[in-house]
Amino acid sequence: MAQDIRKMFENNPEEDTKAPQGHQTRFEAKLNDAFGNLEVIENPRTTRFMWLKVAAIAIVLLSVGAFGYQQLSKENPVEVVEVPKQNTEANNNVAKITLGDLSPDLKKVENYYLTGINVQLASLKIKDENKELIDGYMQQLSELDKEYQRLTLDLNEAGPTEATITALIDNLQLRLELLFKLKNKLKELKNQNDETTNII
Repeated sequence: MAQDIRKMFENNPEEDTKAPQGHQTRFEAKLNDAFGNLEVIENPRTTRFMWLKVAAIAIVLLSVGAFGYQQLSKENPVEVVEVPKQNTEANNNVAKITLGDLSPDLKKVENYYLTGINVQLASLKIKDENKELIDGYMQQLSELDKEYQRLTLDLNEAGPTEATITALIDNLQLRLELLFKLKNKLKELKNQNDETTNII
């Protein structure tokens, strides 16, 4: 019963076996039907979940960043800088009408600049090496604030004019720009101090 496979093939000549005509094309068609064209088909669920994953990662990163910022802010308390008070006579003469009382758009503009000014003032850190620089800028801010009070008096006495409204907005804008310049000067001063420390 045990036969050598080589002898079996020697005894039986090879038969010419060919697949029926069109067999290969029918087989490929059946494969395509069964498995589809994998390159073209995209699963909409995976695309939707991919965007959800990206959004979740963004939320986590923003949360971690906000938490880290709060923790760093607690470690370095900020010293609040107060703008020097103007004379009380000018403050008593200021009437009740301000730039924001004229229209909602002007109120938005006024609130934008005043908020920006207050944020910049609150973020100033006074140290011995920058106190003189900050005092110089505070003096300029004080003069601009006095001018703003005078313009507000003009607004109340003469009524709203385009020149007065423009001057009030320009004054607010100039104060904010002055604070940005102060911030840049403080950064330059800090960088110079850091460079001298690194050299030493």
